[in-house]
Amino acid sequence: MESEEKVNNLQELIHYRFRQVKFLGTALAHSSFANEQELCEEHNERLEFLGDAVLELAISEEIYARFPEAPEGQMTRLRSKLVREPTLAELAREIGLDQCLRLGRGEERQGGRNRDSLLS
Repeated sequence: MESEEKVNNLQELIHYRFRQVKFLGTALAHSSFANEQELCEEHNERLEFLGDAVLELAISEEIYARFPEAPEGQMTRLRSKLVREPTLAELAREIGLDQCLRLGRGEERQGGRNRDSLLS
């Protein structure tokens, strides 16, 4: 399956179409891929920083709304079960994110596409 087709399928699965697909391309580009390119293409690390904060906020808001009587400690424990590496990596695999990542040759050879730390 071609890269563009994979990205289109990913957008369908997450029910979101990027108006500026270049941001999705950046989000899917690992630093190993960017380092191998002759062009100084951006990679996902800065967006990852922002995305981590957005994900935590979105999950926190959902937990807060669903469990109005829960104390702070219980909500924190629930959030930590949801926003953790194995859970996020499993979801990434389910939506085919692993197949959309752009990795450098070395990262690909070392199995980066299958590593929870990279997928989460």
